[in-house]
Amino acid sequence: MTGAGGTSVAGTWRRETAGRRGGGRRGQDDGQTGGQDGGLWVPAGLFAVGVFLAVRALGVLVVAAGAWWAGRDPVAVLGASWDSAWYIAIAEQGYGRTRVWVAIDSVQSDLAFFPLYPGLMRLLSALLPGVGPAGAGLLAAWAAAVAGAVGVYRVGELVAGARAGVLLVVLWGVLPHSVVLGIAYTEALLAAFAAWALYAVLRGRWLWAAALAVLAGLTRPTGVAVAAAVSVAALYELLLRPGAPARVWAAGLLAPAGWAAYLLAVGVRRGDPLGGYFAVQRDWGSYFDFGRGLAGSVARVLTRGSPLATTVVPVIVAVSLVLAVLLVRTWAPLPLLVYTGVLMVITLGGAGFFESKPRFLLPAFPLLLPVAAAMARARPRAAVAVTVALAGLSSGYGAYLLLSAPLPL
Repeated sequence: MTGAGGTSVAGTWRRETAGRRGGGRRGQDDGQTGGQDGGLWVPAGLFAVGVFLAVRALGVLVVAAGAWWAGRDPVAVLGASWDSAWYIAIAEQGYGRTRVWVAIDSVQSDLAFFPLYPGLMRLLSALLPGVGPAGAGLLAAWAAAVAGAVGVYRVGELVAGARAGVLLVVLWGVLPHSVVLGIAYTEALLAAFAAWALYAVLRGRWLWAAALAVLAGLTRPTGVAVAAAVSVAALYELLLRPGAPARVWAAGLLAPAGWAAYLLAVGVRRGDPLGGYFAVQRDWGSYFDFGRGLAGSVARVLTRGSPLATTVVPVIVAVSLVLAVLLVRTWAPLPLLVYTGVLMVITLGGAGFFESKPRFLLPAFPLLLPVAAAMARARPRAAVAVTVALAGLSSGYGAYLLLSAPLPL
């Protein structure tokens, strides 16, 4: 709730969701966790995070063992591969690095990478002597993954009940590309900011939501999806309650500030304030083409032989689209729909980096809500069996992606 007089839109969402779940199942949730709404998250949340840590630790250990067996440094594999090397260079030397690939006519500038994560790497390196940027990047990513897991649980519990919240976290931790949550990449950090921003919106904590949206906008280009969710929710609240407090207006206006500020800074540096950042992305081969590039890549995969990491992409895209339809049909809260929708449009509508599409979709955890809600109604043994099987597959596939896949993750 907003804490002010009247009924907030967040309160309306919660009542509608509770009504769809039905009182009996909610009561069953309470009995399983041994508490009411204010305190039930402690045991269920700890259990969810514990399972998440277990499955992700298994994934990290499998990668580390595979790296050791192949004579490679596990820390380098987890903390200094592909995009991680760019973040390390920014943390150590600041911006200004460019790589030219004549064979593919590509000019890659480090300005494509948003500043918050390398800033955290630099800060942790200074606070923890001897850790180094790669180790600092791993620590930041692991801490963000844990914070994200708690936030994902809180969103799931608020929308669908404690049991579904636990399963939502577990499913997020055993996705095929969940290995990314344990390496020095930014997906875990974005997911953490997104989950807690969405939770803040659903609880009517507008300024917290805006602050988290600002941080998300400084993390990745798709951080704008978090800002969109907060701003659209604020607009909806203002339409529903014309006398809404000033903090709702402030949240709606401030949410995109981080994302917009970095794009403007890059634009000014490039001599094109409004289009400079998009020119940088285009030089990388990344631009919005309404999905034409994705469709062409899918067609090539279906008609020619491709490596496993490439063949899996159309399957994940198709499943994501089905889950998006299910999420809409279950009348999920508006902020979740906006966040997920914007993130999917940017990811699937953008050209380039076909093999990275599943990684880009990893922060879209609300897609898993319909599956988590369905599993919450199933027998516990079935849920455990599915979790164990998916954890094993995720760990093995994650090791393949980091150690054997022919293309960057």
